[in-house]
Formats: sequence, structure tokens, C-alpha cells
Amino acid sequence: MSLFKRSVVAEITSHAGVVFSTLVVVWLSVLLVRLLGEAAGGSIGADVVLGLAAFSTITALPTVLAVSLFIAVLTTVTRNYRESEMVVWFASGLSLADWLRPVLRVAVPTAGLIAVLTLVASPWAYRQIAEYRERFEQRSDLSKVTAGQFAESNNGERVFFAEEPTNPQDELGNVFARETGPEWHSVMTASSARITTEPNGDRFLVLGRGHRYDLKPGTPEIRLVDFDKYGMRLESKSGDPLAEARAAAERSTKARPTLQLVADDTDSSWSQIMWRISMPLAALNLAFLAIPLGAVNPRLGRSGDLLIAGLVGLLYMNMINLSRAWISGGKLPFGIGVWAVHLVVLLLATYLLMRRLRVKSPKQP
Repeated sequence: MSLFKRSVVAEITSHAGVVFSTLVVVWLSVLLVRLLGEAAGGSIGADVVLGLAAFSTITALPTVLAVSLFIAVLTTVTRNYRESEMVVWFASGLSLADWLRPVLRVAVPTAGLIAVLTLVASPWAYRQIAEYRERFEQRSDLSKVTAGQFAESNNGERVFFAEEPTNPQDELGNVFARETGPEWHSVMTASSARITTEPNGDRFLVLGRGHRYDLKPGTPEIRLVDFDKYGMRLESKSGDPLAEARAAAERSTKARPTLQLVADDTDSSWSQIMWRISMPLAALNLAFLAIPLGAVNPRLGRSGDLLIAGLVGLLYMNMINLSRAWISGGKLPFGIGVWAVHLVVLLLATYLLMRRLRVKSPKQP
């Protein structure tokens, strides 16, 4: 029995490590491509790409860990059946129910880690992501501009394009700016640009020698202005930018601490609490469900069994998301939604396991 437990725990841990590392690499690859695309488009700064990737990975770890555990248990049970090792274990007096203890030795610590991630680490990571993005939005328009690229601000009302500066005192070289107002559309060109900060904290974009063209849509009216120096107010520092960024970050229920969600006592906050509680419970249920799902006939093909197991796991996660949406919309009470789906899956896993354990009597001739 001790040899059986050690071998099962070691194999599940090994498979889980391989699946986990593979999923994290795939996740990071897709995430970095998306973040680099946002950085190239000016939605985020290039200097925060790695930080956003790290924090986003933390938020994805609960799902990745639960899926890794499910696949690890499923593949371990399936391999033992395929290679007829289960025959040896059954001949030694063990049954499929004896897999529960070694599987739980891996599943319980994993579920505990997922609980820490969902209840503590993930909300903190979501706050960091929101703060990063909010700080970038609060940066001045000029600081978002990268030489040789177009950049938008104020929902497209301002568009900038700049070249590399030739004067070390300038932050940008030749500048093209387009600004859309309620009455006038303006186009400005300048030989240079830099930022100045007034004693009261207000920041201005100061353009060098250039021209401004104002057009009133629908009319032939046009204005042309030549200037040696032109100042544009960028932002007013009347408050603490860091505090404002943190306050904006905590507006999302994903970023709020769990105790704060309980204090809020809204449908949206309870739906988020339900999600945080559901992930560790889902990890335990998926590990339990993988035992009967992995018990396959070695004479049959493996693709069909794995496909069914994958569809069951996907349906389970979708039902959790559906319950979360119903709780958020007030269609389902929290007291029912937090355990209903998990109870159904637990009963299904118990039924499948009992069916595998049932010994059918031979048919009478």
C-alpha cells in the first residue's frame, strides 16, 4: 500500500509539473504577443510590459493549477489502465477507491494554494494591473508618444506624431498634432516639443516654432497662426496621482480585497466571492472526477475518453461562470449558487466511481 501511494503521488506530481509548465509557457507567449501589440499601439507603455505579464500570470494561476491537476490525475489513471498496471494493483487487493487517498494528498495542498491565490494574491495582482494602466492614462500626452509612431489620447481627440529630437534640451523633434474640438478642428506642426511644470504643479506641453491651422467643419472659415512658442495644458496636479490610480484600480470587483467585498454586500461583490471560493472547490472536484473518467478499457482508443473528460471539465467551468453571472444579475441567491454546481459534479463523480466499482455478475447461459 505504501509503495502504491508513493508511486501514484510521484506520478501525479510529475505529470502536473509538466502540464503546468506547458500551460504557463503557452499563456505567457499569447499574453506577451497581446501586450507587445498594445505597447506598439500606444495603449500601454513599453516599460510596463513585463510587469503586466507577471501580474496577469498570477491572476491566471488558479485556473492553470486546477486544469493541471485534472489532466495529471486523468493521465495517470489512464496510463495505469493502458499499460495494464491496474491489473497488478487489483490483484494485490486494491480497488479504484484506493486512489482517493493518494490523489487527495496532491489535490488538497493544490486546492489550498489556489485558495490563497484567489482570495489574496489575485485581487492584489488585479490592483497592480489596474494601477499600471491608470498611471499610464494619467501620464501626459507627450510622455505617451514614441518617436516614429502615432499616439492617441482623450479617446482619439488628440493625435501626435513626432520624430527624434536634434536638440538635447528637447524631448521630441518635429511634432505633428491634430486636435478635434466641438467647433474647431486644429492641426499643429512644430520643430520641437518639451514639457514644463509650473510652481502649482500644472504641466504644459511647450511647442517650438511652428504653425497652427484651425478649420470649422461645414464652413469655409479657416484660421492660420504662426508661433515661436506655443503652450498646451496637459494636466492639473491638484491631487495625488498615485492615490487616484489606486482608487480607480479598486473600482473593479476583481481588484477588491475579499473582506471589502463582504462589506460591500452587493450582487456583484457576492458573485466575485463565489468565484474565489469556487476555484479551490473545483480543483478538488476535478481531481476526484478524473479518477472514474480515467478508468478506460485498454482495448479501446484513448481519444474518445480524453475528449469526453475534456468536455466534462469544460462544462463544469462554464457552469461556474454561468452561476457567477446569475448571482451578479440577482437571478440566483449566493447561498445556493456557491455550492449547487459543485454538489452536482461531486454527485456525478461519486456515481461514476460507484459504477466502476460495481462488479457485474456473469450472464447465465
